[in-house]
Amino acid sequence: MELRQLTYFMEVAKREHVTEAAAALHVAQSAVSRQIFNLENELGVDLFIREGRRVKLTPIGRVFLERINHAMNALDDAKREVQEYLDPEKGTIRVAFPISLAAYTLPTAISAFRKQKPEAKFQLKQGLYRELIDGVIKGDYNMALIGPVPMEEKKIKRKILFTEEIVALLPMYHPLAESKIIHLEDLKDDPFVLLPEGFVFRDIVIKACSEIGFYPNIAFEGDDIDALKGLVSAGLGVTLMPEVTLVDSTPRSTVKIPLNERSVTRTVGVITPTERALLPMEELFYAFLEEFFLKSWRT
Repeated sequence: MELRQLTYFMEVAKREHVTEAAAALHVAQSAVSRQIFNLENELGVDLFIREGRRVKLTPIGRVFLERINHAMNALDDAKREVQEYLDPEKGTIRVAFPISLAAYTLPTAISAFRKQKPEAKFQLKQGLYRELIDGVIKGDYNMALIGPVPMEEKKIKRKILFTEEIVALLPMYHPLAESKIIHLEDLKDDPFVLLPEGFVFRDIVIKACSEIGFYPNIAFEGDDIDALKGLVSAGLGVTLMPEVTLVDSTPRSTVKIPLNERSVTRTVGVITPTERALLPMEELFYAFLEEFFLKSWRT
């Protein structure tokens, strides 16, 4: 089994098309087909179902792909470890994050860290809540910022960095816009704008409303935080947001108001794998995060 065969296999599995995979790999289609045939022959199983020009993984092909992904991640880590050994100041940090931490939290931390380690490199990956957890477990990356911090997962280590308030974002002409603080129940008759299903923050909002006796009237959904801000700015509804997403400024034509329910919060932290060690530069960034946010939240 050769590394080239595995590389070709992964590319074909990704694109489900031999010709497209060959183009991406900058090799002849016949070369890709031959290497896949040799790999299947060596393993003694069919990895793909052929459907004309397209291909799909067989059940055992999907299992094999998952294992090969793990192996390739381990090889990448080994290569980066050697590179960091040769030049410790130029290590690469692979870190994933959700959209709610993309605009301020993670960039601010990276900017501060780069002042200490100016040659550190970052590979950033945005993902949904479950994708972040699975990615750390499977080795797609070794670290993820996440909120709320998952407390039940056994294959990850976790560190809570801070707990943040959830606030209401209302159109500036809303009847409650001049309030200093509001009860969540005051919004029970309002149209809500929320993230789609699959986003954990949507679940946080729905759970908070359900606990005081109502289910939010979801009038609009937006794929990211900025989309929700725009919908509220246009007067199309109200929403709840992590306060950190509004830290720089409140969007035009909106007001940010604290909730009376102080229990409506979320933890934000960093998760790492239990079964793999962080690389040297990742270890430095991991230690830096706790110190950085401890100082930030004090000020």
